[in-house]
Amino acid sequence: MARKQPAGTPATLALVRAGVAFEVREYPHDPRVTSYGAEAAQALGVDPARVFKTLLTDVDGRLVVGVVPVTGQLDLKALARAVGGRKAQLADPAAAERATGYVVGGISPLGQKRAHPTVVDESALEHPTVLVSGGRRGLDLELAPQDLVALTAAATAAIARP
Repeated sequence: MARKQPAGTPATLALVRAGVAFEVREYPHDPRVTSYGAEAAQALGVDPARVFKTLLTDVDGRLVVGVVPVTGQLDLKALARAVGGRKAQLADPAAAERATGYVVGGISPLGQKRAHPTVVDESALEHPTVLVSGGRRGLDLELAPQDLVALTAAATAAIARP
């Protein structure tokens, strides 16, 4: 996969610094849309099972990142188990934005202000490449799932449900 000129977000800069092959995939974001991942899949003409959304959660008082396909939902109990926790809930959107440095709908698992424990749904490993947010609405990054896991120091587990 050829590397295109980076868009200059913390996520793209992290990939460039790591020397990871990736492709910038931009599309016009419709501000009326709130299903950001589904919008990306449709706009880019990509199988939605390859497009992953990044969700910040609170697991027993600590922030944890869950990365799941846009075709499903995050299983909070499975995420908590994957990090040795008991209870998980979605983090407050304002707290998620402060902790990551990104806006909701553009939160990337890469290049966050602070590293958080991360779990990527194991279905990502079924694809040669996956797409994740590039750090703003209308910008996705396509990369090998193994690189995503390595760069985020993520665990992989079954954390998505249909």
